[in-house]
Amino acid sequence: MKHLPVAGKIVTVLFTAAFLAACSGSSKKEEEEAAAAAAAAAAAAQAEQQAAAAAQAEQTRLQEQAAAFGNVFYFDFDSYNLKPEAVEALDAHIAALQGTEATIRLEGHTDERGTREYNMALGERRANAVRDYMVVNGIPSYRIETVSYGEERPLAYGSGESNWSQNRRVELK
Repeated sequence: MKHLPVAGKIVTVLFTAAFLAACSGSSKKEEEEAAAAAAAAAAAAQAEQQAAAAAQAEQTRLQEQAAAFGNVFYFDFDSYNLKPEAVEALDAHIAALQGTEATIRLEGHTDERGTREYNMALGERRANAVRDYMVVNGIPSYRIETVSYGEERPLAYGSGESNWSQNRRVELK
């Protein structure tokens, strides 16, 4: 019964109790015991169903909280150190991911300054910094894929710090 949905468990327990009651003698005491066992099993199954619903509601709340922080984490120029606001957002995402078996992809990006090779390596270091933080805080590494796009997929085009700062990021997908 481990793999049956909760409703299936309830039906199975009730059917079993009714079957046992029907197969047993017509003694009033046996019928009462079977009915009591069926009622207890139904109550246990209902409690299990309520616990599952509460867990699902909590998971939904955690996912909404993580979504409120967004899935983009920004970095300073030529850095792969996590900013405090990125750590706060990552903590929310970690809490949401701990209740699931979902896999994620971390995409590292840089601004246009630097050589292509340097930017690919920096994007990788940024994605790995986010991955390492998540692993240290309880997300198994096999659930996290990292990729670097370097300067190849900018969000903002043009020169200047306002554009560059938008492109120095890791996106969680």
